Amino acid sequence: MKKFLVFTLAIALVFSSCKRDKGDTIDPPVTDPGLTASTPVYGYGMLNRIKGIWSGPVTSTTSLGGFPDWTVDLRPIAPGQISSKSELDSLNDIFMSFFVTRYNNEYRIAFRNGGGFAGSQRISYLQCDSVSETAQSAYYRFSDFVAGQARAWSEFRFSNDSLYMRTYTSRYNTVAPAQLHMTWTAKLKDSTSAHIADSLFDFPRKVLAKDLSNAFSTMSESIFFNTSTEPYPENDQPYLGKTTVNISFSGAITPAAGTKNYVIFTTQPLFSGFSFLSQNLKFRSRYVMLPAEDNQYQFTYMHPGTYYAYVLHDANGDGNFTSGDHINTPLSTISFTLSALGTETVNVQVNFTIP
Repeated sequence: MKKFLVFTLAIALVFSSCKRDKGDTIDPPVTDPGLTASTPVYGYGMLNRIKGIWSGPVTSTTSLGGFPDWTVDLRPIAPGQISSKSELDSLNDIFMSFFVTRYNNEYRIAFRNGGGFAGSQRISYLQCDSVSETAQSAYYRFSDFVAGQARAWSEFRFSNDSLYMRTYTSRYNTVAPAQLHMTWTAKLKDSTSAHIADSLFDFPRKVLAKDLSNAFSTMSESIFFNTSTEPYPENDQPYLGKTTVNISFSGAITPAAGTKNYVIFTTQPLFSGFSFLSQNLKFRSRYVMLPAEDNQYQFTYMHPGTYYAYVLHDANGDGNFTSGDHINTPLSTISFTLSALGTETVNVQVNFTIP
């Protein structure tokens, strides 16, 4: 069977994550009579350009180094907001969100970047402060709401179906100017997976997602290390659901100590019968790497939609689907549909050895 790379998360980017449960209703959009379809919203074009499943390599100045591929599934979650959630394992994840906000009596696109890194947490809020747009290309820069580029900033360059992202940080205010933190060079792999949310929200629209007018009034920077004090935590994000995966092995397969399982959700199937559809790798949406003895994992803040579930037991540790590895049989691919703010449970048995 053709080999392909599975492990793809550039966690060098991560900042912080909140694991609290969501409510069971979708909150209505924040009303703001001063915001209409004709109101200028600085960086508004970013919402449409960033939409889709993106994938590409990451380089990083951190101890984690680079990654061959990071895949991010960005879809609308409100009329004026788009987000994605990614994870490496049970301790490392990232939630990114771009949304319409109000700050200093102006309307701008904000970039919330939060995740968990080796058990620590950090949430960074940046505002769009530079824009250049043409029909084929665009540039957007986001910087700290309070400290500006001296503390942290990110830039996004779009050219047709390519995205070039760079982030900079002062390394906890120890260097000046802020130094390069990571680079992501990505290609747009799929835009169809976002169509349902597009239609539901008539996305994008100039609707206030979160008012940050007073969020940082007593702060010297718009960065949080405690999720209980941040202005827009993950559990306040609308529309998203969660899926629990239970993993088991057939009696003929006993995973060796130290080996890993990769749980992969795609929006289109990876197999037709026993034939591997390599072209459908572009539909990867969520995935996580787990010790083989971990038999359960919950994906939180997950886009509603239809998914196909796969578990690869990577017996030889190369991060690929290769001969001798184990998966759930392609003939019984598991699919499920997650509703808005819904909860799903998927039971996957690893019962097939790749010849």
